Amino acid sequence: MKKLIAALVLSLAPLAGMASEGAHLESADIDLHDQAALQRGAKYFMNYCSGCHSLKYARYNRMARDIGLTNEQVRDNLMFVGGTKVGDNINVAMREQDGAVWFGAAVPDLTLVTRNKGGGADWVYSYLKSFYLDEKRPYGVNNMVFPDVGMPDVLWQLRGTQKAVYHQATDAAGHPMQVFDHFEPVISGTLSSEQFDGVVRDLTTFLAYMGEPMKLERQSLGLWVILFLAVFSVLAYLLKKEYWRDVH
Repeated sequence: MKKLIAALVLSLAPLAGMASEGAHLESADIDLHDQAALQRGAKYFMNYCSGCHSLKYARYNRMARDIGLTNEQVRDNLMFVGGTKVGDNINVAMREQDGAVWFGAAVPDLTLVTRNKGGGADWVYSYLKSFYLDEKRPYGVNNMVFPDVGMPDVLWQLRGTQKAVYHQATDAAGHPMQVFDHFEPVISGTLSSEQFDGVVRDLTTFLAYMGEPMKLERQSLGLWVILFLAVFSVLAYLLKKEYWRDVH
């Protein structure tokens, strides 16, 4: 039995090496206090993502209030589904069954994406930057963070296209393996690398906010609660000393 387990581990070692290399996550370094970034992220999401992905657990008017926009600004610039009201949830016109046919699987809602993924905001940030050319895939691209994903690279015009470059290595057992090294540009996009990173960071910031809209308010309230408990503890201690002074 031990020999069988050892053989399985050795046979999967090359795959494990590829997975660990490909799953490297960059730090998103987001700031949920940055309202300008949240507003830009909302713009990018509605223009590049909302054709397929919904935010069905959020409402337009709540989003407007939280990121510093008016209902009129949201209605005029960020609402693209006909017949939608500003108090409605952020849904898409595409039917779920159509998405399953076109992309091979139902298109996921992204309201909680930064909470569902193990890497959180870092996962989303790295994922959006990790598309590369792969002629074997239906849309001609693959993703280093999410291999064989059915989603096309919707931001390719901004960043341009890139290919994955590997180098040869061996695992602990001496088996040859291909290890991801870096991305190499193929076609330039409309933005520089730094500008594109800013777009992805803003989009990630917006999705992180969507995953927990109450986070900043909760943290602020938590500080007041801790301060109250600290003051109350001092008062309770002084009261206790006063009572026990009479007992003694």
